[in-house]
Amino acid sequence: MVGRTRYRLPLSESLERKFSALRGALNVRVVASSADGSRGDDTFRLWRRLPVLDGAAFYATLPFRVTRELRSFQPDAVTTQSPYEALAVLAGRGLARSRAALIVELHGDWRTFPRLYGSPLRRALAPVTDRVAPWALRRADAVRTLSEYTTGLARDVGVEPAAAFIAFTDIEPFVETPPAELPAAPHALFVGVLEPYKNVEHLAAAWRLAAERIPGATLRLVGDGHRRDVAESLAAEFPDRVFWTRAVPGEEIARALDDAWLLLLPSRAEGTPRIVLEAFCRGRAVVGGRVGGVPDVVEDGVSGILVDPDDVNGIADAVVRLLGDRAEAERMGRAARERAYAFLFTPEEFAERTSALVERAVSR
Repeated sequence: MVGRTRYRLPLSESLERKFSALRGALNVRVVASSADGSRGDDTFRLWRRLPVLDGAAFYATLPFRVTRELRSFQPDAVTTQSPYEALAVLAGRGLARSRAALIVELHGDWRTFPRLYGSPLRRALAPVTDRVAPWALRRADAVRTLSEYTTGLARDVGVEPAAAFIAFTDIEPFVETPPAELPAAPHALFVGVLEPYKNVEHLAAAWRLAAERIPGATLRLVGDGHRRDVAESLAAEFPDRVFWTRAVPGEEIARALDDAWLLLLPSRAEGTPRIVLEAFCRGRAVVGGRVGGVPDVVEDGVSGILVDPDDVNGIADAVVRLLGDRAEAERMGRAARERAYAFLFTPEEFAERTSALVERAVSR
Protein backbone atom coordinates (compact mmCIF):
# COMPACT_ATOMS: atom_id res chain seq x y z
CA MET A 1 0.00 0.00 0.00
CA VAL A 2 1.63 3.23 -1.18
CA GLY A 3 0.52 6.72 -0.20
CA ARG A 4 1.50 9.97 1.49
CA THR A 5 -0.61 9.35 4.63
CA ARG A 6 1.30 10.19 7.81
CA TYR A 7 1.18 7.38 10.37
CA ARG A 8 2.05 7.53 14.05
CA LEU A 9 3.24 4.32 15.71
CA PRO A 10 1.89 2.59 17.63
CA LEU A 11 -1.32 2.98 15.65
CA SER A 12 -4.45 4.49 17.14
CA GLU A 13 -7.17 2.05 18.15
CA SER A 14 -9.13 2.91 15.01
CA LEU A 15 -6.24 2.26 12.63
CA GLU A 16 -5.20 -0.84 14.53
CA ARG A 17 -8.65 -2.32 13.95
CA LYS A 18 -8.35 -1.55 10.23
CA PHE A 19 -4.89 -3.05 9.78
CA SER A 20 -5.58 -6.00 12.03
CA ALA A 21 -8.47 -6.92 9.76
CA LEU A 22 -6.34 -6.39 6.64
CA ARG A 23 -3.54 -8.55 8.05
CA GLY A 24 -6.12 -11.25 8.67
CA ALA A 25 -6.84 -11.39 4.93
CA LEU A 26 -3.55 -10.33 3.30
CA ASN A 27 0.16 -9.98 3.92
CA VAL A 28 0.50 -6.20 4.14
CA ARG A 29 3.37 -3.76 3.65
CA VAL A 30 2.77 0.01 3.78
CA VAL A 31 5.02 2.66 2.20
CA ALA A 32 3.96 6.03 3.59
CA SER A 33 5.06 9.03 5.70
CA SER A 34 5.81 9.35 9.39
CA ALA A 35 3.91 11.67 11.72
CA ASP A 36 6.38 11.31 14.58
CA GLY A 37 9.80 10.65 13.05
CA SER A 38 9.48 6.87 13.21
CA ARG A 39 11.07 4.77 10.46
CA GLY A 40 8.31 2.20 10.85
CA ASP A 41 8.23 -1.49 11.70
CA ASP A 42 7.68 -4.85 9.99
CA THR A 43 4.50 -3.56 8.32
CA PHE A 44 5.22 0.15 7.84
CA ARG A 45 8.09 1.71 5.90
CA LEU A 46 7.82 5.38 6.76
CA TRP A 47 9.39 8.52 5.28
CA ARG A 48 10.65 10.99 7.86
CA ARG A 49 9.34 14.46 7.19
CA LEU A 50 11.85 17.09 6.00
CA PRO A 51 11.72 20.73 7.18
CA VAL A 52 11.62 22.02 3.58
CA LEU A 53 10.54 20.57 0.21
CA ASP A 54 9.17 17.49 1.95
CA GLY A 55 6.55 16.75 -0.70
CA ALA A 56 8.99 17.08 -3.59
CA ALA A 57 11.52 14.85 -1.87
CA PHE A 58 8.87 12.26 -0.98
CA TYR A 59 7.72 11.83 -4.57
CA ALA A 60 11.23 12.10 -6.08
CA THR A 61 12.50 9.21 -3.97
CA LEU A 62 9.31 7.15 -4.03
CA PRO A 63 10.13 5.09 -7.16
CA PHE A 64 13.35 3.86 -5.56
CA ARG A 65 11.70 3.04 -2.24
CA VAL A 66 8.95 1.19 -4.09
CA THR A 67 11.61 -0.70 -6.07
CA ARG A 68 13.27 -1.82 -2.84
CA GLU A 69 9.99 -3.08 -1.39
CA LEU A 70 9.03 -4.85 -4.62
CA ARG A 71 12.31 -6.74 -4.52
CA SER A 72 12.29 -7.58 -0.81
CA PHE A 73 8.57 -8.06 -0.07
CA GLN A 74 7.64 -9.39 -3.54
CA PRO A 75 3.93 -8.47 -3.37
CA ASP A 76 1.28 -9.81 -5.70
CA ALA A 77 -0.30 -6.36 -5.91
CA VAL A 78 0.36 -2.73 -5.00
CA THR A 79 -2.43 -0.25 -4.18
CA THR A 80 -1.82 3.48 -4.45
CA GLN A 81 -3.67 6.36 -2.84
CA SER A 82 -3.87 8.34 -6.09
CA PRO A 83 -2.65 8.30 -9.70
CA TYR A 84 0.46 10.22 -8.61
CA GLU A 85 1.82 7.43 -6.41
CA ALA A 86 0.87 5.08 -9.26
CA LEU A 87 3.48 6.79 -11.46
CA ALA A 88 6.14 5.90 -8.90
CA VAL A 89 4.91 2.30 -8.77
CA LEU A 90 4.98 1.98 -12.56
CA ALA A 91 8.57 3.22 -12.55
CA GLY A 92 9.54 1.01 -9.59
CA ARG A 93 7.88 -2.01 -11.17
CA GLY A 94 10.05 -1.58 -14.24
CA LEU A 95 13.23 -1.15 -12.20
CA ALA A 96 12.46 -4.19 -10.06
CA ARG A 97 11.22 -6.25 -13.02
CA SER A 98 8.16 -7.03 -10.94
CA ARG A 99 4.87 -8.44 -12.19
CA ALA A 100 2.91 -7.06 -9.22
CA ALA A 101 -0.56 -5.87 -10.21
CA LEU A 102 -1.21 -2.13 -9.83
CA ILE A 103 -4.43 -0.96 -8.16
CA VAL A 104 -5.10 2.79 -8.17
CA GLU A 105 -7.56 4.29 -5.69
CA LEU A 106 -9.43 7.36 -6.90
CA HIS A 107 -10.37 9.47 -3.87
CA GLY A 108 -11.11 12.67 -5.76
CA ASP A 109 -10.42 14.79 -8.83
CA TRP A 110 -6.68 14.63 -9.58
CA ARG A 111 -6.92 18.04 -11.30
CA THR A 112 -7.56 19.77 -7.96
CA PHE A 113 -4.44 18.39 -6.24
CA PRO A 114 -1.94 20.84 -7.79
CA ARG A 115 -4.43 23.73 -7.77
CA LEU A 116 -6.13 23.61 -4.36
CA TYR A 117 -3.72 21.70 -2.12
CA GLY A 118 -0.47 22.74 -0.46
CA SER A 119 1.92 25.38 -1.75
CA PRO A 120 0.87 27.74 -4.59
CA LEU A 121 4.03 26.56 -6.39
CA ARG A 122 2.18 23.34 -7.19
CA ARG A 123 0.03 25.19 -9.73
CA ALA A 124 2.95 25.28 -12.14
CA LEU A 125 2.73 21.49 -12.32
CA ALA A 126 -0.96 21.41 -13.28
CA PRO A 127 -0.48 21.15 -17.08
CA VAL A 128 1.76 18.12 -16.55
CA THR A 129 -0.27 16.39 -13.84
CA ASP A 130 -3.47 16.85 -15.86
CA ARG A 131 -1.93 14.57 -18.50
CA VAL A 132 0.02 12.03 -16.46
CA ALA A 133 -2.75 11.16 -13.98
CA PRO A 134 -5.14 9.78 -16.64
CA TRP A 135 -2.17 8.03 -18.26
CA ALA A 136 -1.45 6.21 -14.96
CA LEU A 137 -5.12 5.31 -14.50
CA ARG A 138 -5.25 3.69 -17.94
CA ARG A 139 -2.19 1.58 -17.16
CA ALA A 140 -3.49 0.24 -13.86
CA ASP A 141 -4.61 -3.37 -13.60
CA ALA A 142 -7.58 -2.20 -11.54
CA VAL A 143 -9.05 1.12 -10.40
CA ARG A 144 -11.09 1.47 -7.22
CA THR A 145 -13.41 4.44 -6.89
CA LEU A 146 -15.07 5.68 -3.72
CA SER A 147 -18.32 7.22 -4.96
CA GLU A 148 -20.51 7.87 -7.97
CA TYR A 149 -18.54 11.08 -8.44
CA THR A 150 -15.13 9.38 -8.69
CA THR A 151 -16.61 6.59 -10.80
CA GLY A 152 -17.67 9.27 -13.25
CA LEU A 153 -14.15 10.73 -13.27
CA ALA A 154 -12.68 7.32 -14.12
CA ARG A 155 -15.16 6.73 -16.93
CA ASP A 156 -14.45 10.18 -18.35
CA VAL A 157 -10.91 8.97 -19.18
CA GLY A 158 -12.04 5.59 -20.47
CA VAL A 159 -11.50 3.49 -17.34
CA GLU A 160 -14.16 1.21 -15.89
CA PRO A 161 -13.66 0.74 -12.13
CA ALA A 162 -13.04 -2.79 -10.90
CA ALA A 163 -14.65 -1.92 -7.56
CA ALA A 164 -16.35 1.00 -5.83
CA PHE A 165 -16.41 1.35 -2.05
CA ILE A 166 -15.49 4.14 0.34
CA ALA A 167 -12.42 4.31 2.53
CA PHE A 168 -12.73 2.59 5.87
CA THR A 169 -14.21 4.78 8.59
CA ASP A 170 -14.12 3.47 12.14
CA ILE A 171 -17.64 4.20 13.33
CA GLU A 172 -17.39 2.66 16.81
CA PRO A 173 -16.67 5.93 18.69
CA PHE A 174 -19.54 7.59 16.81
CA VAL A 175 -22.27 4.97 17.20
CA GLU A 176 -21.49 3.34 20.56
CA THR A 177 -23.83 5.84 22.26
CA PRO A 178 -27.05 7.48 20.99
CA PRO A 179 -26.62 10.98 19.51
CA ALA A 180 -26.65 13.72 22.11
CA GLU A 181 -29.39 16.34 22.10
CA LEU A 182 -28.45 19.63 20.51
CA PRO A 183 -26.83 21.96 23.04
CA ALA A 184 -28.80 24.93 24.29
CA ALA A 185 -26.94 27.57 22.23
CA PRO A 186 -26.53 27.33 18.43
CA HIS A 187 -23.03 26.23 17.51
CA ALA A 188 -21.34 25.31 14.20
CA LEU A 189 -18.25 23.14 13.72
CA PHE A 190 -15.62 22.98 10.98
CA VAL A 191 -13.10 20.11 10.95
CA GLY A 192 -10.47 19.90 8.23
CA VAL A 193 -7.14 21.14 6.97
CA LEU A 194 -6.87 24.88 6.45
CA GLU A 195 -6.06 24.63 2.76
CA PRO A 196 -7.55 26.40 -0.28
CA TYR A 197 -9.70 23.44 -1.28
CA LYS A 198 -11.56 23.63 2.03
CA ASN A 199 -12.66 27.15 1.09
CA VAL A 200 -11.88 28.60 4.51
CA GLU A 201 -11.81 32.15 3.11
CA HIS A 202 -15.47 32.00 2.05
CA LEU A 203 -16.35 30.12 5.23
CA ALA A 204 -14.98 33.06 7.23
CA ALA A 205 -16.77 35.63 5.04
CA ALA A 206 -20.05 33.72 5.39
CA TRP A 207 -19.64 33.50 9.16
CA ARG A 208 -19.29 37.29 9.40
CA LEU A 209 -22.66 37.64 7.67
CA ALA A 210 -24.36 34.88 9.69
CA ALA A 211 -23.02 36.16 13.01
CA GLU A 212 -24.88 39.44 12.55
CA ARG A 213 -28.17 37.59 12.05
CA ILE A 214 -27.76 35.10 14.93
CA PRO A 215 -26.10 37.05 17.75
CA GLY A 216 -25.84 34.09 20.13
CA ALA A 217 -24.28 31.61 17.69
CA THR A 218 -20.69 30.36 17.97
CA LEU A 219 -18.24 28.62 15.63
CA ARG A 220 -15.39 26.21 16.32
CA LEU A 221 -12.62 25.60 13.79
CA VAL A 222 -10.48 22.47 14.13
CA GLY A 223 -7.55 22.18 11.76
CA ASP A 224 -4.28 23.64 10.53
CA GLY A 225 -2.62 24.37 7.21
CA HIS A 226 -1.36 27.05 4.86
CA ARG A 227 -4.43 29.26 5.48
CA ARG A 228 -4.18 29.32 9.27
CA ASP A 229 -4.13 33.12 8.95
CA VAL A 230 -7.85 32.98 8.11
CA ALA A 231 -8.63 31.11 11.34
CA GLU A 232 -6.41 33.40 13.39
CA SER A 233 -8.00 36.59 12.08
CA LEU A 234 -11.56 35.28 12.46
CA ALA A 235 -10.92 34.18 16.06
CA ALA A 236 -9.37 37.59 16.81
CA GLU A 237 -12.37 39.37 15.29
CA PHE A 238 -14.88 37.29 17.30
CA PRO A 239 -12.95 36.43 20.49
CA ASP A 240 -16.04 35.22 22.36
CA ARG A 241 -17.75 33.50 19.44
CA VAL A 242 -15.09 31.84 17.27
CA PHE A 243 -12.70 29.28 18.74
CA TRP A 244 -9.78 27.78 16.81
CA THR A 245 -8.00 24.55 17.72
CA ARG A 246 -5.15 23.32 15.52
CA ALA A 247 -5.82 19.67 16.29
CA VAL A 248 -7.73 17.41 18.66
CA PRO A 249 -7.34 13.67 19.28
CA GLY A 250 -9.54 11.58 17.02
CA GLU A 251 -11.64 10.29 19.87
CA GLU A 252 -12.63 13.87 20.77
CA ILE A 253 -14.19 14.59 17.37
CA ALA A 254 -17.38 12.83 18.45
CA ARG A 255 -17.60 15.13 21.47
CA ALA A 256 -16.98 18.19 19.29
CA LEU A 257 -19.84 17.10 17.01
CA ASP A 258 -22.12 16.59 20.01
CA ASP A 259 -21.41 20.18 21.03
CA ALA A 260 -22.53 21.46 17.61
CA TRP A 261 -25.82 21.92 15.77
CA LEU A 262 -24.21 21.42 12.37
CA LEU A 263 -21.01 20.61 10.51
CA LEU A 264 -19.90 23.41 8.19
CA LEU A 265 -17.89 22.18 5.19
CA PRO A 266 -18.31 24.51 2.16
CA SER A 267 -15.38 22.92 0.28
CA ARG A 268 -14.33 23.61 -3.30
CA ALA A 269 -13.29 19.97 -3.77
CA GLU A 270 -13.95 16.75 -1.84
CA GLY A 271 -13.97 13.03 -2.32
CA THR A 272 -16.22 11.24 0.15
CA PRO A 273 -15.33 13.17 3.32
CA ARG A 274 -15.03 11.03 6.40
CA ILE A 275 -16.04 13.88 8.69
CA VAL A 276 -19.45 14.07 6.98
CA LEU A 277 -20.12 10.41 7.78
CA GLU A 278 -18.97 10.97 11.36
CA ALA A 279 -21.30 13.96 11.69
CA PHE A 280 -24.16 11.85 10.35
CA CYS A 281 -23.44 9.13 12.92
CA ARG A 282 -23.78 11.74 15.68
CA GLY A 283 -27.06 12.99 14.21
CA ARG A 284 -25.74 16.30 12.94
CA ALA A 285 -26.79 17.99 9.71
CA VAL A 286 -24.16 19.20 7.24
CA VAL A 287 -23.86 22.46 5.33
CA GLY A 288 -21.58 21.26 2.54
CA GLY A 289 -20.28 22.36 -0.83
CA ARG A 290 -22.14 21.00 -3.83
CA VAL A 291 -18.93 19.46 -5.16
CA GLY A 292 -17.23 16.11 -5.57
CA GLY A 293 -18.55 13.28 -3.45
CA VAL A 294 -20.50 15.44 -0.98
CA PRO A 295 -23.80 15.30 -2.96
CA ASP A 296 -23.44 11.50 -3.04
CA VAL A 297 -23.82 11.54 0.76
CA VAL A 298 -25.74 14.70 1.73
CA GLU A 299 -29.34 14.85 0.51
CA ASP A 300 -30.10 18.52 -0.02
CA GLY A 301 -32.86 19.69 2.30
CA VAL A 302 -33.09 16.27 3.98
CA SER A 303 -29.84 15.48 5.82
CA GLY A 304 -28.22 18.83 5.19
CA ILE A 305 -27.96 21.79 2.84
CA LEU A 306 -25.77 21.86 -0.27
CA VAL A 307 -24.29 25.21 -1.21
CA ASP A 308 -22.29 26.78 -4.02
CA PRO A 309 -18.76 27.19 -2.55
CA ASP A 310 -18.41 30.56 -4.29
CA ASP A 311 -21.72 31.92 -2.99
CA VAL A 312 -20.85 33.54 0.34
CA ASN A 313 -24.41 34.76 0.89
CA GLY A 314 -25.78 31.30 0.13
CA ILE A 315 -23.42 29.71 2.68
CA ALA A 316 -24.47 32.30 5.27
CA ASP A 317 -28.17 31.70 4.52
CA ALA A 318 -27.75 27.93 5.03
CA VAL A 319 -25.98 28.47 8.35
CA VAL A 320 -28.67 30.88 9.52
CA ARG A 321 -31.42 28.49 8.42
CA LEU A 322 -30.13 25.73 10.69
CA LEU A 323 -28.65 27.71 13.57
CA GLY A 324 -31.77 29.87 13.68
CA ASP A 325 -34.22 26.96 13.76
CA ARG A 326 -33.59 24.24 16.32
CA ALA A 327 -36.44 22.06 15.05
CA GLU A 328 -35.06 22.18 11.50
CA ALA A 329 -31.56 21.26 12.70
CA GLU A 330 -33.00 18.36 14.71
CA ARG A 331 -35.07 17.11 11.78
CA MET A 332 -32.10 17.06 9.43
CA GLY A 333 -29.93 15.53 12.14
CA ARG A 334 -32.30 12.58 12.50
CA ALA A 335 -32.30 12.05 8.74
CA ALA A 336 -28.51 12.23 8.71
CA ARG A 337 -28.25 9.51 11.36
CA GLU A 338 -30.45 7.20 9.27
CA ARG A 339 -28.46 8.00 6.14
CA ALA A 340 -25.10 7.13 7.71
CA TYR A 341 -25.59 3.38 7.78
CA ALA A 342 -25.77 3.16 3.98
CA PHE A 343 -22.06 4.07 3.79
CA LEU A 344 -20.44 2.32 6.74
CA PHE A 345 -19.06 -1.17 7.24
CA THR A 346 -16.86 -3.10 9.66
CA PRO A 347 -13.07 -3.51 9.40
CA GLU A 348 -13.62 -7.14 8.43
CA GLU A 349 -15.96 -6.14 5.59
CA PHE A 350 -13.41 -3.59 4.38
CA ALA A 351 -10.66 -6.23 4.44
CA GLU A 352 -12.88 -8.69 2.55
CA ARG A 353 -13.62 -6.14 -0.18
CA THR A 354 -9.95 -5.18 -0.43
CA SER A 355 -8.88 -8.83 -0.68
CA ALA A 356 -11.43 -9.46 -3.45
CA LEU A 357 -10.13 -6.43 -5.34
CA VAL A 358 -6.54 -7.67 -5.04
CA GLU A 359 -7.52 -11.08 -6.39
CA ARG A 360 -9.36 -9.44 -9.29
CA ALA A 361 -6.37 -7.26 -10.17
CA VAL A 362 -3.88 -10.15 -9.93
CA SER A 363 -6.05 -12.32 -12.17
CA ARG A 364 -5.87 -9.64 -14.86
